[in-house]
This record gives sequence, C-alpha cells and structure tokens, in this order.
Amino acid sequence: LEKFFSVIAKGQTYLNFIYLFLAFPLGLIYFIFLVTGISVGVATLIIWIGLFILAMVIAGWWLCAGFERVMAINLLHFDIAPMSTPRSEKAQTNLQKLGAFLTNPVTWKSLLYLFVKFPLGILSFVVLVTLTSITLVMLFAPLLYRYIQPEIIGWTGVIWRIDTMGEAVAASVIGFILIFVSLHIFNGLAWVSGKFAQIMLGNPHPAAVVSPAPVPPVENVNSVPSVE
Repeated sequence: LEKFFSVIAKGQTYLNFIYLFLAFPLGLIYFIFLVTGISVGVATLIIWIGLFILAMVIAGWWLCAGFERVMAINLLHFDIAPMSTPRSEKAQTNLQKLGAFLTNPVTWKSLLYLFVKFPLGILSFVVLVTLTSITLVMLFAPLLYRYIQPEIIGWTGVIWRIDTMGEAVAASVIGFILIFVSLHIFNGLAWVSGKFAQIMLGNPHPAAVVSPAPVPPVENVNSVPSVE
C-alpha cells in the first residue's frame, strides 16, 4: 500500500509524465522529417543533389537520436552508454570517421528508434489523455453529474450513467483510486520507453580483453640429474 500510494509524491512520476507527453509531438516531427528527407533525397539522386540531402538527413537523425538519449538520461534517469564506438573515437581522417559512422550499429538502430518513436508516442499520448480525462471526470463527478451525466459505455451499450449524488460520490472514490493506478501505468510506459532508448541509443564499449599471464616453465620432476 505504501508503494502504491507514495507514487504521487515522487518527483520521478512527473518527469515521466512530461516525457510521455512530449513523445507524440517529437515522434511526429521525426517521422515527417525522415520520410520527407529520405523520399526527396532518393528521388533526386539522379541529379546528385540527393547525396547532399541524404547526408543532411543522416546528420539530422544522428542529432535527433542524441537529443533523445539526453532526454531519456535526464528525465527518465536511465543509464545509457555513449553512441560512439572505439573506432570512431580513434578515427583521424574524414574517411576514417565516415567509415566508423557507417559501421556504428547505433547509426542504424537510432534510425529505427526514431521511426518507432512515432507509434510509441501515439500510444503514450492516447493512454495519457484517456486515463487523465477519465480520472478527472470520475473524480469531479459530484460537481459535474447535474450537467453532463458521465456514462460508462461497453459493448452492449451504456453500463453506468452517473445521474444521482450517490453514484457521483461512488464515482469520485473510484476516480481517487484511478489517480494512483494511472500514475503507475504512466511510470510503466516511461520505463518501457527508457529501456527501449537504452537498447537502441547506447553502444557499450566491449570490455578490454585481458591477456593471460605467461605460465612459467614446469620442471620435469621425473628427470634424474646426471652425476659426474
């Protein structure tokens, strides 16, 4: 019970809410940018300007992925590894940097992440708006039932119409409980989003391989020393 009700007093809960609220508009921006940029870039490859457009799109999606990584670290407090690789950190020439960038798994995982961000943002926004609106209407039913008479509708039609004070008070109690249920659901969605960002936007460096220590030669115990 303490864990259930203490969620409302935790600052992380509201940071998660902000992150989920921003997921839909950001996902929409990423989707429009990527679809438009890639389509125009591929269509204009024949006149070579498409290479420049695609290069700008690639740079843009890398910056967007970096922004998403920073936002997940600061709002969701997930530990996400750097996006670079040992090869990209050691690259000196432009050709080496390009090769390291194109062979970096995060380069392509981040593209997939930005595309998935759009449907994930829609899901987060729908859950956020639906649960928030239902909770508020139920919570304030004693003040609203005289004017709007909230209804719960199922497959077979209206299951419950709140049109009396007794029903409104019962709905308000349910709405109070829904506050905490909704916050836990929001935290769960934020955890899924943070875990997804951790997998797609982080590139943990492989652990250094420790070479085994040299084994000293073993004397042959069966050998018999010569006697002069």
